[in-house]
Amino acid sequence: MKMAEQEPTSEQLVAIAAENEEEDRVNYRPPAQKTLQEIQELDKHDESLRKYKEALLGASPVAADPAAPNVVVTRLTLVCETAPGPLTLDLKGDLESFRKNPFVLKEGVEYRIKISFKVNKEIVSGLKYVQMTYRKGIRIDKTDYMVGSYGPRPDEYDFLTTLEEAPKGMLARGTYNIKSFFTDDDKHDHLSWDWDLNIKKDWTE
Repeated sequence: MKMAEQEPTSEQLVAIAAENEEEDRVNYRPPAQKTLQEIQELDKHDESLRKYKEALLGASPVAADPAAPNVVVTRLTLVCETAPGPLTLDLKGDLESFRKNPFVLKEGVEYRIKISFKVNKEIVSGLKYVQMTYRKGIRIDKTDYMVGSYGPRPDEYDFLTTLEEAPKGMLARGTYNIKSFFTDDDKHDHLSWDWDLNIKKDWTE
């Protein structure tokens, strides 16, 4: 006889949220924003600085569509070696459809989140990926990942989070709603999207 899965109570979810609330506050002041042209003109006779800028920006300027946004977030992927197939959200498509097709993740597995994005025109500083996790309407976790500063180039960048472990146990199983934000020092909302994660006892339960 299969036991019914036990749902956590609101009190248990609030307790989990309190445990996850220990966040480090960093006193960080973003640098003044400069255009790509201003940066390329800075100290152009300084060879070491020129090489540093070339490493960041590339040797030749990137020809970008002036109508395109500076930062385009293209994909979110859950990178998990034991997953039976790829777990990818195409962020260029219909963002509303993600809630209808939750990712299934086996309890206790280790995984990373990979964000793929493009920078088209200007250097963007202090990119940040923010993820808020909800269960039954209660926020149980908030994580800020510092992505860094990037210059424009034709190819996409990939950012990988640190290794995470999916929750496990009867109370951990169920559906989690995740709100994701890709932002920067200037609080530009490059993309926001919601998606669901279903923690199960096994991949194909």
